[in-house]
Amino acid sequence: SRCCIATRPGGAPKMLRNVHLATEGEDMYEGFNEYDPSYDLEGLEEDEGFKQAVRTSHGNRPPLPTSAKKPAVGATRRAAAAPVGTGMGLRSRGLGSQMGRPATGSDGGAARPMTAIVAAGYQASSSRSGSQERSLPSSVPTTGLAAPLEAKLEENPEEVIKQLEKKVMELLEESAFANSKGELQMALDRAKEAGRKERLLCKQREQNSLSEQINLDLTYSVLFNLAVQYEVNEMYAEATNTYLVIVKNKMFSNAGRLRVNMGNIYFKQGKYMQAVKMYRMALDQVPTTHELIRAKILQNIGSVFVKMGQYADAVTSYEHVMANSKRPDFKTAFNLILCYFALGDRDKMKQTFQRMLQANLELGDEDRYYPTADDPHSMLVHEAIKDDKLRQIERERKRMAERCIVTAAKVVAPAVEVSFAAGFDWFVSRVFTFLLIQHIPSPLCGLLCRCVECVKLSPYSDLAGELEITKAITYLKMREFQTAIDVLKGFEKKESKMASAAATNLSFMFVLENDLGQAEKYAEMAMASDRYNPLALVNRGNCSFMKKEWERAVEFYQEAIQVDSSCTEALYNLGLLYKKINRLEESLECFLKLHAILRNSSQVMYQIAHLYELLDDVVNATEWFMQLVSVVPTDPVILSRLGDLYDGTQDKSQAFQYHYESFRYFPSNIDVISWLGAYYVDSQFCEKAIHYFERAAVIQPAEVKWQLMVASCHRRTGNYQQAFQTYKLIHQRFSENVDCLKFLVRLCTDLGLKEVQEYATKLKKAEKAKEQREQRAQSSGRRGSGTRSGSKSRSRNTSASSEGRGGAASTRSGQSGTHSDEDLLDANLQKKHREIDATYSDPMGELPPRPKTAARQRKEDEDTFEGEELGDDMLPE
Repeated sequence: SRCCIATRPGGAPKMLRNVHLATEGEDMYEGFNEYDPSYDLEGLEEDEGFKQAVRTSHGNRPPLPTSAKKPAVGATRRAAAAPVGTGMGLRSRGLGSQMGRPATGSDGGAARPMTAIVAAGYQASSSRSGSQERSLPSSVPTTGLAAPLEAKLEENPEEVIKQLEKKVMELLEESAFANSKGELQMALDRAKEAGRKERLLCKQREQNSLSEQINLDLTYSVLFNLAVQYEVNEMYAEATNTYLVIVKNKMFSNAGRLRVNMGNIYFKQGKYMQAVKMYRMALDQVPTTHELIRAKILQNIGSVFVKMGQYADAVTSYEHVMANSKRPDFKTAFNLILCYFALGDRDKMKQTFQRMLQANLELGDEDRYYPTADDPHSMLVHEAIKDDKLRQIERERKRMAERCIVTAAKVVAPAVEVSFAAGFDWFVSRVFTFLLIQHIPSPLCGLLCRCVECVKLSPYSDLAGELEITKAITYLKMREFQTAIDVLKGFEKKESKMASAAATNLSFMFVLENDLGQAEKYAEMAMASDRYNPLALVNRGNCSFMKKEWERAVEFYQEAIQVDSSCTEALYNLGLLYKKINRLEESLECFLKLHAILRNSSQVMYQIAHLYELLDDVVNATEWFMQLVSVVPTDPVILSRLGDLYDGTQDKSQAFQYHYESFRYFPSNIDVISWLGAYYVDSQFCEKAIHYFERAAVIQPAEVKWQLMVASCHRRTGNYQQAFQTYKLIHQRFSENVDCLKFLVRLCTDLGLKEVQEYATKLKKAEKAKEQREQRAQSSGRRGSGTRSGSKSRSRNTSASSEGRGGAASTRSGQSGTHSDEDLLDANLQKKHREIDATYSDPMGELPPRPKTAARQRKEDEDTFEGEELGDDMLPE
């Protein structure tokens, strides 16, 4: 049938605008039989999800797949109204599921169990609101999460290329910044990453037919940065290969100049011929208009020839630079002078030195660094430029020029003239002439006095004086002391810092000569020329120190420290002075401050360790000596002192280690040899002690005690025959030595030798002679005591008269006059007694008693063969 709708006239178009009329061939009830598949009872027995739900007493069915077809609204209603059959029987309510209304008892909690197997209880389940949300029809508007964003469209190839190019530039900047910070490995890693990104960028452009947009400048920058990072990381082979890639690419303009970098790499590797080849290939590709670059390349070629010893070829390169360059620099001229010096060309050395003095440093106007006191604007500008980058560059250029001039004068002065003095005078005169020419303010200044004033006000005012000081120091090295003094005395009437330096050197020389009057005079002159000269104050303090004016010396040293807190000479001398007057704590404070300045000074560290030792602080003394050993590990005296400290703490193993190390580096120290020998004797290794005592006997052959110790060690080891032979040798050299004769008698008795009676007779004579010497010494001592008392009274009178006249020389003569002829005779007798006296006590101690082998001890007066003669048959074969 057809659907008919009653309408009012005139209202059909408006009311039926959204009404769809059924046409022929359309089914009006199409879709009414469609329903949710979850309510299908057919095949329920084969439904594995339902079976699983029944077995686990879980009321919810598994969720439907997302591809399931959505049922119609009418079908859903009919299915919800009809009774549903289940495995438990018919139920009047719909089955609870995720697609429909929740089952009974599921409101606000866990689902109700479907069987009685499990007791009812609360379980975690999805919220009620969530189930209701999912059961709402699609026509009802809902609130919740926003709809997902639309997927971004595929990026444009040009956009991808742009991002890659930006990333490459960032990596290049990171590599350059890391290199400037000294992080070379990070710089290399960033450079490699930039190279990989740049190759990917080129590949992307080729794939998208954008080859004409390839950025050659970016490719060049990436390769050049990578080569530089390889070079600074000393990966020379990789750097050379990368430079070759750039040089061989004809698309890079001016890439041939990079052969200079390749030449530098070969120069570092010592491949001088390849370096010259690369420099010349680079020189061929640089146009003649670029004079500065060509001059630099020629300088490199000259340096390579100097390394190869080809001075003639080096002269050719340096001469080309000096002749064609508009601005010849000091370094090139200095190297050329050295080449001529190696070739022995005296005239060329002079000419080149004069040409070097004509080089222009381009320092600009020096007046801008001297502001006007009345002009605030000038003061402000001066504060801004007094230490800026440009000022630092100018200072460095000036120092470099002065260093080249002074060094050339030192090296070449003996060769340009017959004598060193004449050569140095020639250099000084040329320098002074150069200063006059360079700093005359106008051509109208023809007076020499005005020229001298201009030189004094110039930045080179002290250069000629510095050459004179260098000349004097060179004379000192040549041991021509009087000539050096004459040169330094030439500064007495000059008003400059060089005059103060010359007076300081003179004062120090007179201190070494112990001429304190002249030393004080020139120290005062140096202080008058420059009161803030710390070295002059130190010399003045040294004079007071030698005159034992302790407090005054302390004042001068402290003033020098106030002028220059880093004056190491003043701090060191002040510490020694405090140590001298037994103010150990203050001395230690000075040396600790000095150690903060000179961290690795062995002298300072020794003074600190010695002061701790004097303060009985063994722990700190040992620690500082250990630090000192780390700085000077081969100093035998320090090792010996450290061994003595450990010996004082009864640490014999450490003491032995350091004494042994000291013996290895200096095997002639008697104290160390004696300690090592005694250590082995105490350790019951007498055979090892023999080596050290024999060495001591070689060092001091006139000392009998070392040879007696050797023989005693042989006795202790049981080698009696060797001990007997050693005692016989000692007796031959020291025939009156009583101890040696005693041991000979004892050994002959123990060994049963026939010489026992001979040595016993000699022993009696030696003891009698010893007693006579002792008696004569005692009688001469009694006579000499009265004589010495008389001479002392006479010496006091003589010294009193000399003090009345005054003078250190008179005092010394009075002291020398206190000795009379009897005193000298007594001293000679005592000296002779010390030389002849052979008294000896064995330093090894007494021998342990011999083992008793007999069953009974024989009485001393028992003699089995008394009164009987022994036949030849009773003697041993």
